[in-house]
Amino acid sequence: MPRRTPEPIGDRDALLRSGPFHLALRACIRESGLSLDRIRARLAQRGPTVALSTLSDWQRGHRRPGGERSLEVIAALEDVLGVPERALAGLLRPGPEPDRRPGAPGEPPGSLPAPREQDLTVLSQHQTVTIDAAGRRTSVWTRTLIRARRRGVDRYVVRSPAAPDADPRTCEILALENCHLGEVRRQGPAPVAELLFGQMLRRGESWAFEWEARDRPPVPCAGHEYGVHRPVGQLLVEVRFDPLAPPERCHSYTRRLPGGEPYPAGALVPNAHGTVHLTASGLPSGAVGIAWRWPSR
Repeated sequence: MPRRTPEPIGDRDALLRSGPFHLALRACIRESGLSLDRIRARLAQRGPTVALSTLSDWQRGHRRPGGERSLEVIAALEDVLGVPERALAGLLRPGPEPDRRPGAPGEPPGSLPAPREQDLTVLSQHQTVTIDAAGRRTSVWTRTLIRARRRGVDRYVVRSPAAPDADPRTCEILALENCHLGEVRRQGPAPVAELLFGQMLRRGESWAFEWEARDRPPVPCAGHEYGVHRPVGQLLVEVRFDPLAPPERCHSYTRRLPGGEPYPAGALVPNAHGTVHLTASGLPSGAVGIAWRWPSR
């Protein structure tokens, strides 16, 4: 296979004036004489931490920094590379460059590029939704088990489940176990975030990780739905109510297509701990959910 001709870099000072960002960053790295590993170490001494894969993606134009955390890294990066303050950050103002890294088919505009179906298999997904005494959703905890179908998988893209009338600016995504938070975008009704594993998986290697979305919408919640965007081996969805404020009725349902007609699947009764759940296996598409009705007040 013929080797791809490298994209020309150009003069550093000219690129810092006109961009594009990824070529300006690459030129700055080249003139610094530092390896990405050394740059990452010097960033860590100043506070911000960033994955080597992220630095590599930025300078190759595969991804573009976005969000408050990424801008903090860019500010420290300018210091490490010895360029004027905001010389690199200023190139990010005009708007997003086209993302050249392959993403999942059907990703909405402005979303982060997700691993494609042929990159990994979702073996299992476990979600626990917590509802407070006022009927508002406070958190959605998720544990995911994947298996890499190719070498190099190092992240997973998640979208916070949308809650009724919730402000996406106040929703917080937390990386809990075996991952850390990468880029976060708050375009649309719910934030989208990268969960970075901190290492590249080998083909056939599995990886379990946990994350949580926290918010407190202003109105009571009447259901939770899990949309199947890629095939899932085993799914467990739990809804945990306040034991002193259970719903009047509760049932599970399925949708054959996203946004399609819901089909009731069975009544659910909260247990002694105020919890109901549903399980499913081999889900190729569509959605499953739990809906409930609050007592009249």
